[in-house]
Amino acid sequence: MTTQHRKAELLHSLHRPGTPLVLANVWDAAGARLVAGAGAPAIATASASVSWTLGVPDGHRLDRARALAQTALIAGAVDLPVTADLEHGFADTADGVAETVTELLATGAVGVNLEDSWSGPGPLRPADDAAERIAAARRAADTAGVRLFLNARTDVFLLGVGDPEGRLDAALDRARAFVAAGADGIFVPGVTDPETVATLARELPVPLNVMAGPGAPTVAEFGALGVARISLGPGLAKVAYAAVRRAAREVYTDGGYQALADGLGFDEMNALFED
Repeated sequence: MTTQHRKAELLHSLHRPGTPLVLANVWDAAGARLVAGAGAPAIATASASVSWTLGVPDGHRLDRARALAQTALIAGAVDLPVTADLEHGFADTADGVAETVTELLATGAVGVNLEDSWSGPGPLRPADDAAERIAAARRAADTAGVRLFLNARTDVFLLGVGDPEGRLDAALDRARAFVAAGADGIFVPGVTDPETVATLARELPVPLNVMAGPGAPTVAEFGALGVARISLGPGLAKVAYAAVRRAAREVYTDGGYQALADGLGFDEMNALFED
């Protein structure tokens, strides 16, 4: 069994309802090593964070080549399973998604997020279209012989699609179609209320992934609801860029440097890459 195969199996095993896999999503090699050093069992990218660091807005604006190059940089920086947020698969067709997954596996990554939002009419792709893309991704991974963890994301709650009282059923219907197409897990960002989360975890036949931030239940509380995976999404990037803005504003307005006081040491940063 190759290293990539072992990492793929490990990533699958880390999805345990009740004991969630926590992913502090990163966007570069330094962040990946810092998160790994903090005790993360796996590393995940966030599409928004990667897009911003490469100079484009999030939301299907980044190109496949640069997204995968950044994934390769991150995967090469850590000896942990890496899962990549690839938005809509950077392709207009299901065959294109399959090509993306094939190229993703060449980076050494062993997991992927594929979402059902798009830039076409309506906020979400038709469920059958989204499921077809997931099936194509599954076939590509099977052909490559890697047990890719395919995390299918539905943005019903995140984008506020339809009437609020119908969103849970809509998310479950889409999720079940994605599981039938080959998804290993379901990501439902935009929902943190305990009752809805518990229902999703109970009704889904695969591990549930939620996105967390200030005000959300704790890791332990999400675990008690049956959650198997918690993502911070672009949260770390927003904190990091807030620190950049804070320090820059201080020096350009007051001429001070106090905002730099809490920075990591030069030697500490250099040591991240002294393999």
